[in-house]
Amino acid sequence: MSDPLISLKNLSKFFSVDTNLFGQTTSVLKAVDDLSLDIYPRETFGLVGESGCGKTTVGKMLVNLYEPTDGEIWYEGQNLAKLSTKARRGYHREIQLIFQDPYSSLNPRMTIGDIISEPIRVNKLQPPNKVDERVSYLLNAVGLSANTRNRYAHEFSGGQRQRIGIARALAMEPKLIVCDEPVSALDVSVQAQVLNLLSDLCDEFGLTYLFIAHGLNVVKHVSDRVGVMYLGRLVEVAEKRELYRNPLHPYTKALLSAIPVTNPAQRKERILLEGTVGSPIDPAPGCRFSSRCYAKSGCADCACDSEMPELVEVSPGHFVSCYLFAQA
Repeated sequence: MSDPLISLKNLSKFFSVDTNLFGQTTSVLKAVDDLSLDIYPRETFGLVGESGCGKTTVGKMLVNLYEPTDGEIWYEGQNLAKLSTKARRGYHREIQLIFQDPYSSLNPRMTIGDIISEPIRVNKLQPPNKVDERVSYLLNAVGLSANTRNRYAHEFSGGQRQRIGIARALAMEPKLIVCDEPVSALDVSVQAQVLNLLSDLCDEFGLTYLFIAHGLNVVKHVSDRVGVMYLGRLVEVAEKRELYRNPLHPYTKALLSAIPVTNPAQRKERILLEGTVGSPIDPAPGCRFSSRCYAKSGCADCACDSEMPELVEVSPGHFVSCYLFAQA
């Protein structure tokens, strides 16, 4: 396997939510806590979990919208924190973001042509006389006519707006695109079209994706590997087929059981999670999933409530953070 394009090493992002009279932090929200992850060239890595688990925060740290509280981001073998100003500009160009809301992320006062051409002109990625040609090429690449370049965002449907957002990201000639729930605001039929488009563009442009989503049913169609997050922690990582065939973490199993199926013969018993949902604000020691875990009875001697289990490799490429497997 090739060297990682992106390596996250013990990455954390904490937010202060309360201070005392002296301005000292008294409560901390641990949005991302000690996360390590490698993403390889031309790979689509799916990152899933419930709302508030920290997956979008990971994406924002990658595109430098948030500075990590702790840990390191390595890009093509270099520590991002130690890059020169010029090298960091190159990094910012090569890491792009597709937003969740395809409407509010587009400037309503600019034509589609101007939205896509602006980053090309500012970064001087094409000669001035070639910019319009590049815009037309990108519009065609995402399934839109070049004749739409003089129209405004409000004149397009939700799926078409998301295609425009994808074209804008491609304008920067990136190597990695962070897809922050890019289909969650779209109709189901349109979701499939956008997912197919992203897969095609990955092959055509040699792209790498970090694909952030709520459910495992969406990432199943686009991802090569999948990571599952819960309250700021990565609880399971595996190749896609392995994860869906042999889920190990109790939380992953619960997510998979919630996926609707059309064939009654393939239906599985739904796992209903009980107990209190933990809080990322000053979380209690131990496994973050402990208060909802239905498998704790099989791990009577485990330290689920006192120590956080490490993410360990239980089979080639399959990692899980659970005492049921840490003891194996």
